[in-house]
Amino acid sequence: MENPYNKGLERTEANHQPLTPLTFLERAASVFPEHTAISHGALKRTYAEFYARSRQLAHALSEQNLGRGDTVSVMLANTPAMLECHYGVPMCGAVLHSINTRLDAAIIAFQLDHAMSKLVIVDREFMPLMQEALALATVRPVLIQYDDPEFDGTVLKQPEATDYEAFLSQGDAAFNWLMPLDEWDAISVNYTSGTTGDPKGVVSHHRGAYLLAQGNALTVSMQKHAVYLWTLPMFHCNGWCFPWTLSAIIGTHVCLRHVRAEPIWNALADEGVTHLCGAPIVMSLMISAPNEVKRTLNKTVQFFTAAAPPPEKLLADMKTAGFDVTHLYGLTETYGPAVVNDWHDSWSDLPPAKQAALKSRQGVRYLPLENLDVLDSDTMMPVPRDGQTMGEVMFRGNVVMKGYFRNPIATEKAFAGGWFHSGDLGVIHPDGYIQLKDRSKDVIISGGENISSIEVEEALYRHPAVEVVAVVAMSHEKWGETPCAFVELAAGQTADAPELQTWCREHLAHYKVPSRFVFAPIPRTSTGKIQKFALREQANTPAV
Repeated sequence: MENPYNKGLERTEANHQPLTPLTFLERAASVFPEHTAISHGALKRTYAEFYARSRQLAHALSEQNLGRGDTVSVMLANTPAMLECHYGVPMCGAVLHSINTRLDAAIIAFQLDHAMSKLVIVDREFMPLMQEALALATVRPVLIQYDDPEFDGTVLKQPEATDYEAFLSQGDAAFNWLMPLDEWDAISVNYTSGTTGDPKGVVSHHRGAYLLAQGNALTVSMQKHAVYLWTLPMFHCNGWCFPWTLSAIIGTHVCLRHVRAEPIWNALADEGVTHLCGAPIVMSLMISAPNEVKRTLNKTVQFFTAAAPPPEKLLADMKTAGFDVTHLYGLTETYGPAVVNDWHDSWSDLPPAKQAALKSRQGVRYLPLENLDVLDSDTMMPVPRDGQTMGEVMFRGNVVMKGYFRNPIATEKAFAGGWFHSGDLGVIHPDGYIQLKDRSKDVIISGGENISSIEVEEALYRHPAVEVVAVVAMSHEKWGETPCAFVELAAGQTADAPELQTWCREHLAHYKVPSRFVFAPIPRTSTGKIQKFALREQANTPAV
């Protein structure tokens, strides 16, 4: 029998529009045009100006024949231009590809080619690296250079690059920008760290970005006109969707080019910051600052952290300094954080050690995530909620990626059984809060950056003295985790830690270089498989 509530009640333009976070900026500019949207050093921009410049960028891009299905790559710091790209690029129908500024040229070249980039916007500071990458790449994108007034370096302007402001001036601030044809249309592509082979391009859609942006505001209790400090790189999962969240709540973006203690404390006090995000390393940087750098805060500031759980002492120091810390968890494939350690008021009365143990749990699902569970990867059945039985953390819902760009095999594998397989191993407690215990992908999270152990191993294998190598995560007080390399040397060959460290610096981004080398036989199973669990235990056992 036909459902009577569907008869004569079809979708039309009047009652059904595709969800997109781009509408948040249009609304903010029309309702609060004079409210400060962006603060960057001496620069202040209103929502009217932010919207106008984003439309100019969209029009200028469309005049370059960029539109639906095209990729615009950006390599920018946390600057106003990066915020404009989060709106202007999809406003012309194109897809935004934000590049990690700490990557090496070869990885950047791979991303540019795989994403088929048509145009690249690059901060002047990163132009030498981009030029190196373009020399390795096959694509030949239009090159735009952004000169940030807060950049105090001496990198010269590239003569073949068009100035960003000149490019923007070619656009029309009244441009009738493009809504997505469907909310399933791609809004961005972000590349993973590449744990097996080349990095994978995670495609996000307008619907997911819209929902997670709103989910952020609800989850972290962001009130209207909140002030957000950009200590989290915007190239990380599109800044966890906060570039769009702030427009939804008519908030103010406080841009921060470099994550350093003094400008952070000055912004907190002078700009009235209410919220910021970052890895535990950012907290350590703030707390370890000299007393003359720290500022007294007149209200509690919300700090949201991901990656490795912060140690108990750091949490206590942050509380004393005026911060309320909340633990989040997610992946690029879930638009950033989709899990939150939702704090119960009664937990605040517990002893500090117990509170720290509770805060170390990743938590429960975000509101826009339909399902989160820990399942047995073979049976796809939930593991017992005993806080001990390990399984794979899996996600299901509207804030899970479309899939991996131009990689149907990886996409099918990731969605096997109707769930997104995170590759993270964890437990689920009786109260439904999940807690990570291991990473099946062997990703090392150092200072909030994902490091592929396989990539580091491959670099070391190219050294003529290295016969066998295994890289695992080692706990680090400052960075949370750092790579530790176990090495067996080839017969008749010699090498020491400084030599291998220098070798790695020549072949990897510096943050991926192991901080410790152990020259010893590597434990294996009876079939010859390296026992990484044993190496992790050894790497994290204090010396006696």
